Amino acid sequence: METITSSQNAKIKEIIKLRKPRERKKQDLIIIEGRQEIEMAHQAGLEIVELFYCQDFAGGEKIAGLPEEKITPVVSDIFQKISYRENPDGFLALAKPKYLELDKIKLNKNPLIIILESLEKPGNLGAILRSADAAGVDAVIVADQKTDIYNPNVIRASLGAIFTNQVALAGAEEIKKWLAKNKIKSLAATPEAKKLYTEVNYKGAVAIIMGEEHPGLSKGWMEAASGKVRIPMAGKIDSLNVSVSTAIILFEAIRQRSLKI
Repeated sequence: METITSSQNAKIKEIIKLRKPRERKKQDLIIIEGRQEIEMAHQAGLEIVELFYCQDFAGGEKIAGLPEEKITPVVSDIFQKISYRENPDGFLALAKPKYLELDKIKLNKNPLIIILESLEKPGNLGAILRSADAAGVDAVIVADQKTDIYNPNVIRASLGAIFTNQVALAGAEEIKKWLAKNKIKSLAATPEAKKLYTEVNYKGAVAIIMGEEHPGLSKGWMEAASGKVRIPMAGKIDSLNVSVSTAIILFEAIRQRSLKI
């Protein structure tokens, strides 16, 4: 395939357009950068439409199982224009997204679920997905989505864990019905809780509900939760970053459930 050497190339212009969420939705395409992330997406069954490859950055590395006709070589200065990274590794792909419905989530006997209400920052969502992968949770459910789960910054912050987790999108009421149907108790994280996060039982089927640190969880989720937990704060700041809070509570749950990490 002919090497792309100009920023005026039509394919390069299309990649730049896909930085906008509206354009990704319109074209039903996402951008995945990084060899590891692309391989994870490929293994998860996402269709890789085209791979843009820069030999100067890749150093001879390849992605196994990808047909040559889907690989487009790009010179280094043009690749830097389409890259999101300061130090790109020479791999950037366009792929078809996959979305998971609640009733398609595969659950173990005693599942551990993370529910995230209206997260806005891609970096927070990505970091939580990374923690979820490390802990081996059954699924992450994004309630009332405010950020694109396939935002390139989510993919980057998750180190590709967006492709290793079961990630579903749904509205709050639909999720509450799903929890009841599957007999999953829910624990809402809030500074207003009487119990510390170490004082509750996470064994059995349980969902940990997290909201943005500033507004916190909505009244609807607070009322629907089976229980409430808080993380003790000894300083003057009254909240932690939501990704940090999620990891703290999540690994207490893992400790109680006697999983060896």
